[in-house]
Amino acid sequence: MITESLEDVARLVKNCTDCPLHNGRTNAVPGEGNSQADVMFIGEGPGFREDREGRPFVGPAGQLLEGLLASIGTNRKEVFISNMVKCRPPDNRDPAPPEIAACSKYLDRQIELINPKLIVTLGRFSLGRFFPGESITRVRGKVRQKDGRMIFPVLHPAAVLRRQELRGIMEEDFQAIPSILDGHGQWSVSVSPDTELPNAGLIDQQAADQPEQLTFISEPNTAVDAPEPIENPVEGLNEAAQPEQLTLF
Repeated sequence: MITESLEDVARLVKNCTDCPLHNGRTNAVPGEGNSQADVMFIGEGPGFREDREGRPFVGPAGQLLEGLLASIGTNRKEVFISNMVKCRPPDNRDPAPPEIAACSKYLDRQIELINPKLIVTLGRFSLGRFFPGESITRVRGKVRQKDGRMIFPVLHPAAVLRRQELRGIMEEDFQAIPSILDGHGQWSVSVSPDTELPNAGLIDQQAADQPEQLTFISEPNTAVDAPEPIENPVEGLNEAAQPEQLTLF
């Protein structure tokens, strides 16, 4: 797959027939946002509205996401939003492993081209891409390093819509994002117990109690005071480079 730009990736996605999901789609949903974004959000897959419009997070979950972005002084034009799978699973079911695998090459290339400072995973499926087998209920709200990148797992907005008592937890996690970016490259560890919420197993995405301070977790055999450097880091958000209009990819 030779792709020199996000537009190239989008064209491939829109013509992709590599898994059965293409049979039921109205539109593929490659992703959209700033090609030089400091922060990249990765969700699960398109829903009904997304399939109709060909854009990610435009339904109720998208409205919540936009509100969370506004709460930290940004918007969807300044970040990049993508999904694990680019076509809607039937009846909004969970994406199957072969479907995720078929789309992984597109997501991998988007990450390479954008080279974000921070990847925010929304929900358990995007968390599993970087940390297979981990529970979103136990690791949300904690920055981790994977392959030289900072990963920040949070709940999926759809989980918060299902259970409004989780809204405060997700809002608190989002408030940490500017601090993470400001402290880029300054790693520390805060040990705090992981706590499961009551009935955590009853929904797909749950949350643990918010730690009192930002928590960084280093991977095994990774020096905390000397993390693996991020290749070609973005030097900072270039306001002049922000597109005046939303760019669709």
